[in-house]
Amino acid sequence: MLRRQSRTGDQDRAAASQPSQRDEIGLIDRIERRDLRAFEELYRIYHPRLTRFLVNIIRRPHLVEEALNDTMMVVWDRPDSYNGASRVSTWIFGIAYRKALKTLRKWDEPMDDRRLELCASTEMGAEQELSERQVHQTLQDAVDKLSADHRVVVNLAYFQEIGYREIAEIMDCPVDTVKTRMFHARRHLKAMLAGQLADWL
Repeated sequence: MLRRQSRTGDQDRAAASQPSQRDEIGLIDRIERRDLRAFEELYRIYHPRLTRFLVNIIRRPHLVEEALNDTMMVVWDRPDSYNGASRVSTWIFGIAYRKALKTLRKWDEPMDDRRLELCASTEMGAEQELSERQVHQTLQDAVDKLSADHRVVVNLAYFQEIGYREIAEIMDCPVDTVKTRMFHARRHLKAMLAGQLADWL
């Protein structure tokens, strides 16, 4: 099966410095009281993660930034819509997913911008004598050819390291639907990669 991305020392340090769920709930509470500094802190935390996520769905830089800003505007305008039933990240990624779908419906033309490959989602470990860049490029090219729903599932599961249950909440669908989409995504990837990264599948 697809493997989770390996962590570098820098990634481990960054993960260790990430705020806890309790810290993020505290930020949401402060945002509800119109604390601009809390909002700016949450924005800094989620900007890189949301950018990587949205790039993989929308694939146009100016539209990605617009969708990201629309997402964070919902967080600022409607912090009370977070009910504590899920993780803060699940709630925010759910908003971003809906904004991305809205953007795709608005711009229903082909969206192929190769410049996005430079900023796409992961730093993936080298496997079987392929460099990190080659692995990333090969897998990213294949992921780009998937449908939007399949790209979202792959991105959330393997690049954002989010579990199926949370993905189902983000995409507002049953867990079985997420599993089915992942099955088909992996099947399509395996056919496209045809042995180049067979051990990832």
